[in-house]
Amino acid sequence: MSISSVAKRFSPAMRHSSQLLGESLPRRLTLLLQSCSGPTLLRQGKQVHAFLIVNRISSESYIEERILGMYAMCGSFSDCGKMFHRLDLRRGSIRPWNSIITSFVRVGLMNQALSFYFKMLMFGVSPDVSTFPCLVKACVALKNLRGVEFLKDTVSCRGMDCNEYVASSLIKAYLEYGKIDVASELFDRVGKRDCVIWNVMLNGHAKCGDLDSVMKGFSGMRMDKISPNVVTFDCVLSLCASKSLTDLGVQLHGLAVVSGFEFEGSIKNSLLSMYSKCGRFDDACKLFRMMSRADTVTWNCMISGYVQSGIMKESLVCFSEMLSSGVLPDAITFSSLLPSISRFENLEYCRQIHCYIMRHSVPLDIFLTSALIDAYFKCRGVSTAQKIFRQCNSVDVVVFTAMISGYLHNGLITDALEMFKRMVNVEMCPNEITLVSILPVIGGLLALKLGRELHGFIIKKGFNKRCNVGSAVIDMYAKCARMDLAHEIFGRLSKKDIVSWNSMITRCAQSDDPSAAIDVFRQMGVSGISFDCVSISSVLSACATIASESFGKAIHCFMIRHCSLSSDVYSESTLIGMYAKCGNLNSAMNVFERMEEKNIVSWNTIIAAYGNHGRLKDSLRLFHEMVENNGVPPDKITFLEIISACCHAGDVDEGVRFFRSMTEDYGIQPQQEHYACLVDLFGRAGRLKEAYETVKGMPFAPDAGVWGTLLGACRLHKNVELAKVASGKLMDLDPGNSGYYVLISNAHADAGEWGGVTKARSIMKERGVEKVPGTSWIEINKIKHAFVSGDEYHPEHSHMHSLINLLLEELKLEGYVPQPYLPMHPHSSRKLNPAAKGMVDANNV
Repeated sequence: MSISSVAKRFSPAMRHSSQLLGESLPRRLTLLLQSCSGPTLLRQGKQVHAFLIVNRISSESYIEERILGMYAMCGSFSDCGKMFHRLDLRRGSIRPWNSIITSFVRVGLMNQALSFYFKMLMFGVSPDVSTFPCLVKACVALKNLRGVEFLKDTVSCRGMDCNEYVASSLIKAYLEYGKIDVASELFDRVGKRDCVIWNVMLNGHAKCGDLDSVMKGFSGMRMDKISPNVVTFDCVLSLCASKSLTDLGVQLHGLAVVSGFEFEGSIKNSLLSMYSKCGRFDDACKLFRMMSRADTVTWNCMISGYVQSGIMKESLVCFSEMLSSGVLPDAITFSSLLPSISRFENLEYCRQIHCYIMRHSVPLDIFLTSALIDAYFKCRGVSTAQKIFRQCNSVDVVVFTAMISGYLHNGLITDALEMFKRMVNVEMCPNEITLVSILPVIGGLLALKLGRELHGFIIKKGFNKRCNVGSAVIDMYAKCARMDLAHEIFGRLSKKDIVSWNSMITRCAQSDDPSAAIDVFRQMGVSGISFDCVSISSVLSACATIASESFGKAIHCFMIRHCSLSSDVYSESTLIGMYAKCGNLNSAMNVFERMEEKNIVSWNTIIAAYGNHGRLKDSLRLFHEMVENNGVPPDKITFLEIISACCHAGDVDEGVRFFRSMTEDYGIQPQQEHYACLVDLFGRAGRLKEAYETVKGMPFAPDAGVWGTLLGACRLHKNVELAKVASGKLMDLDPGNSGYYVLISNAHADAGEWGGVTKARSIMKERGVEKVPGTSWIEINKIKHAFVSGDEYHPEHSHMHSLINLLLEELKLEGYVPQPYLPMHPHSSRKLNPAAKGMVDANNV
């Protein structure tokens, strides 16, 4: 058998066999053995070895070393070991040792590679520049920083730290540990720097987010006349994408075109990603259409770009085109696509995607699993999401976070908390996204003790320095009615972003002191943070609550000066609500009519504005205009506002008609609020029997709001028996609400049942429920004046009471007879003076 016949037998491994025959015998043998460089070519390598044995060529030392290298490359450690022990190790050749060390590192046997290195030293064999890169890689894989430092010292002692290959491996190792200074020092020692070592250094700076160092390094590379390659462009373009550096990205695109790399390898995908993340998705689409061929990564970039740009329908079209082009999607494709399915909340689409994944055996990695769980939760497929979680072989913090967020999205607060406890029980440390997801759950449950414990964990782990976590902690304390702690945490935040400011303004607006929201809003302006739509909407809500039209008008002027805010439909809708609650319907309507875009929120707001002012006809006119002329379908809030308007106007028949129409004509199922409104409609008209029948006929258990509405109607029409039924339910559902105790006590007082009054007060005292005094306020000359029942602290108190007495005297001359809010107890010796008769507070039992 000749060597030419051996070469022909595995010509696929050695493509240019004719070139092989033209070389000298040693060269031909070396080329053949080098060709067998993978596990699939082990059989051909053994054939070459057999040929050498038959022809008695294998005894030469350099041939034996090549055979050893071949077995090492093919991963055949048994043959490799046999060859190694046959070698004459006393010759001191480094090649067989390097071959063994390299093969160990390649298959992940890092400890064995290091052991062989020390065994090599024992045989007196000195390492060369090919030895150290593999050893450094082994230490990094074992997370052995001391080993890396030992090798660095060894390299320095042997004078090899100037070699670009050795230095490159050490630099990469130190960058893995974040030791950028040591890496820079090693880099500076290298005399001859090639593109590889420049790329290692650039990637290290990019990983640390150090843009200046990356650009300085890139410029230095160009000055050294080192041409950037594909890896260089990928590194710098990825940084441009993450930092939204559009201009620099465009310049790099131009350089890539000049260098002939525009459609080379991964550069095209890096360019697509850069344009998408920099908000230039139109340019990304143009570049995509110019490509002659797109691979899976390219399609993934486009799908991800559509989703990130909010163009969800186009992402589905892009996915369909990908399948039509014959390119198979992978796990990243579906991880990018599923958020668009979530946006449509279409459970059938979600199931189809899931079926495709299972049918084509797409590997379910952690990211795809969490994306599937998130999609099912947002499409209301809770049971399927739970099933996917149970079938997971391994879960990490990302999957747990998806489960917690999903439960929270579906209102399953208890399940979300249980999932968090399960995560803690398996000793998995939550990340900041998990904490931001679970803190609202704790706030919703008013679990202050648990919230404080979690806050302690956040401080211990250093998460309190993150703005998003700090904002979630503030929100949690605010929901637990601890605005004092919320203000304290907010003051401690070292860096406040717009989210933390908005969170504080929103919670102040919803607290017992809405005026604090205006103060925080002013502080935000002084701090230099620009207001956004959320800031404006939140502070306008506070203005509406305290009826501060003057400050609301100032906000309106600010919105007009900043076009982006004045064109936001939600901010304008809040502005309409503010003017309406301040009693200025004309301004509310002017804002509504001038809106460029009107959605269901703005229509609901203006309908509610007229309804709350008792102008039912205008509310109904606007409703028909919305549905018939503008084609905007009503939602559950629309019907709530219409029925509420009927309550204010006392039109029971119209209210009942709309309640039925909601279900029959629009398929909207009534919620607790709708039933409470219907009960109020019947109650105000004195039709208590129908109100009670409505409560009993509800398809779900009535909440405290429904029973409270019925109790108010009973008190108004002095139906004590029905009031007892309602109060009994309320004592169980909401025993801490002082308002319900006041209502039942007043109902008994109206009926002259003083024993019932005493009993209600006694229960209230036993349960430690304190009555919150009612507050009234009025704004005069941009100054708010607040009044509490029995309050004598106002500086103009005496003057106001004198004026009220004069007004009462004038009213009595006109025939007005003052009536006390409640009848007097028969044994009471208290006498009412004329002023007191007219000023008895509605909250005074």
